[in-house]
Amino acid sequence: MLSGWGRTAPSPARVVIPGRVEQIRAAVSAAGPRGILARGLGRAYGDAAQNAGGSVLDMTACAAIRSFDVPNGLITADAGLSLHQLMRAVLPFGWFPPVTPGTRMVTLGGAVAADVHGKNHHVSGGFTNHVTEFDLVTADGALSTVLPGSELFAATAGGMGLTGVITSVTLRLLPVRSSLMTVDTERVGHLDVLMDRLKSGDHHYRYSVAWIDLLARGSAMGRAVITRGDHAPAEALPPAARRDPLLFRPSSLPGAPHLPGGLLRPSTVRAFNQLWYRKAPRFRRDELQTISTFFHPLDGLPDWNRIYGPAGFLQYQFVVADGQEETLRRIVERISRASCPTFLAVLKRFGPAGPGWLSFPVPGWTLALDLPTRTPGLNALLDELDSWVAEAGGRVYLAKDSRLRPATLRAMYPRLDDFRSLRRALDPNGVFTSDLARRLAL
Repeated sequence: MLSGWGRTAPSPARVVIPGRVEQIRAAVSAAGPRGILARGLGRAYGDAAQNAGGSVLDMTACAAIRSFDVPNGLITADAGLSLHQLMRAVLPFGWFPPVTPGTRMVTLGGAVAADVHGKNHHVSGGFTNHVTEFDLVTADGALSTVLPGSELFAATAGGMGLTGVITSVTLRLLPVRSSLMTVDTERVGHLDVLMDRLKSGDHHYRYSVAWIDLLARGSAMGRAVITRGDHAPAEALPPAARRDPLLFRPSSLPGAPHLPGGLLRPSTVRAFNQLWYRKAPRFRRDELQTISTFFHPLDGLPDWNRIYGPAGFLQYQFVVADGQEETLRRIVERISRASCPTFLAVLKRFGPAGPGWLSFPVPGWTLALDLPTRTPGLNALLDELDSWVAEAGGRVYLAKDSRLRPATLRAMYPRLDDFRSLRRALDPNGVFTSDLARRLAL
């Protein structure tokens, strides 16, 4: 039984764990009528990495580094290598992944398939902007090298694994001089102030994100804590850290507690949000933080998704373009009015759109929030928000979706027909499929 990170809709599949490319090709050629799909570390929130009644390739055994051009920061590795493993391998040489999402427990193949983004999208774009090539096993069992600018690259980047199995990725890395971050933190009291600060100040920072209180109302609606920063130069480190400026030893707690569902109600989450907002400094500059603290705080709490109880949770993430700020305000106000018990909510700025036909980012604003599935009226609320996002020319993120409707998807992704057409040409028998693909008629 496999599920996404939200643990909402598990489905059964036959899991195959290949160790070599030849085994991947053989599994694809032997796929049955319910098809096959590659899966990494299972951090897609919804049903993107599930294939009910079919086969799933667990790619995590294919995790070797094939080559590393240290002077030029160019690395080729198996698609099952995680960003965590990548960081441990390249940081000692002064390199870092060019893009990292909110968890480093993502494989390279998954990062391409979801075209993941991070806190630096406004300056660096998405993950596939830094991929120079990848190898792909297509439905006929053939192994091809795919280059940027090709239709197959555009369909695979953000294509949720539906064009084939990515077996290796070549990535251009980012040079860094330490494993610490210099971080500025600012507390703002209203959504309009938040948007103004992000729009006017993000260009001064490589990384920027805002935690936003979606339960605050009235004059405090959209109050937030902005965290922005960059990789610290070695000379900014304290003397003890300068002896090994590239040391990377992320810590981990024993595990997340299993909380009773009743604790995640509006009153308790409102109290938590109040405390979180009040404890943040009004303004603090040049604080040194570890990579784990700045990028991946939840990775230090294994199985944190179990906090939401056995019913699980949904993550809802949308983007609307610049000029659609009123839609963003309307959505924040609607969520606040509905008293949705969300304490994990972040607002970021996006830069240029990615190379993939189904890549999520467009220049503008993206809001992501976690919601317990037992929230009363949740499906009707999110359907309403979907319609507002689509009317504004925005879209939701397929890597986090578990309940979007096919008709709404068409309105959100203008290259959807191109994606479907290429899929039919490459894979007429539907060898590659998933629960997400069936639900959305991809």
